[in-house]
Amino acid sequence: MKRSILTLQRLLYLLYILPILGQSWELGPFERVESANPILKPCETTLFLCPIQEKMIPWESIHVFNPAAVVRNGKVYLIYRAEDNYGEGIGYHTSRLGLAESEDGIHFHRKETPVVFPNADGQKIYEFPGGCEDPRIVETEEGGYIMTYTQWNRDVAVLAIASSNDLVHWEKHGYAFEDSSKRFWCKSGSIVCRREGDHLIATKIQGKYWMYWGEGCIYAATSSDLIRWTPIKDEQGNFIAALSPRKGEFDSFLVESGPPALLTEKGVLLLYNGKNSLEEGDPAITPNAYSAGQVLFDKEDPLQIIARCKHHFLTPERPYERYGQYHGGTVFIEGLVPFQGKWLLYYGTADSAIAIAICHETNTLGESHE
Repeated sequence: MKRSILTLQRLLYLLYILPILGQSWELGPFERVESANPILKPCETTLFLCPIQEKMIPWESIHVFNPAAVVRNGKVYLIYRAEDNYGEGIGYHTSRLGLAESEDGIHFHRKETPVVFPNADGQKIYEFPGGCEDPRIVETEEGGYIMTYTQWNRDVAVLAIASSNDLVHWEKHGYAFEDSSKRFWCKSGSIVCRREGDHLIATKIQGKYWMYWGEGCIYAATSSDLIRWTPIKDEQGNFIAALSPRKGEFDSFLVESGPPALLTEKGVLLLYNGKNSLEEGDPAITPNAYSAGQVLFDKEDPLQIIARCKHHFLTPERPYERYGQYHGGTVFIEGLVPFQGKWLLYYGTADSAIAIAICHETNTLGESHE
């Protein structure tokens, strides 16, 4: 009965309230910072003593991309994916996660050594030789940080969790999901959070934390502690897709979670990545290109879509977005923070560098009113 009542409420919302909102639920518009992009590029001079290979490695010499973002002590910090020159081809370098800080969110100073990397620890068999990839970060109620990232051992990519109090020292908690005996391909964990000033804090919905995850379709999971997660399944034991690809659109081949999702007055807003299909995609976009879209989920039922953008809001157009390691062209969004009255969006470009786009409008989207 309760489910039926909720379904009726959502139907009334779709019929009477959503048309009034129009497209006002979306965040934007975003504009590239043309004078600064790309804001981070590979660096050949920073060296790191790899604890597994026991030699100095130019750990960010080939590519830097796909950053997470967080505001701490009035500064913007990026934790970004960096690849060394160990191996050849996409997925065959070793990735580590570096840290950079900025006073203005545009010009960054990077730490010379990575902060999360394959080590001689209990996670080595899951993280080497492929590495640690594609972070997303949220704050906790206690002032700490939770990071989702991908462990890649060149066999299977899995979603993992790490925690920190200072963004420099991280404790690895390993595989994100409860049943570690059944590791399956899973990536891209976007935890639902609320906005408080310039901070995005993980927050519960109906007593549980929520996370959107997945590559291909986007699924959901819940947690009581932000460390161990339970995927949401149907009665047959199959993952329930919260978002799926659409024929003829920029996201026709796959969808993948972007930055942490935002709990707003209008719903749960997820900015996501979509890949264009060669056969059934948007003919105006390069086949296999990654673009960015937005979707709004119901606050009472975060699996229920109440609005979804028709078109992308960011797509590969600039040379640094179209040419690089990934030949299809990429804007891959992972970092989003409110900062000094603006929203700063950080994204990977062609799997090779990092760029920024800014929403210049003063926008309190996601602000907590508790």
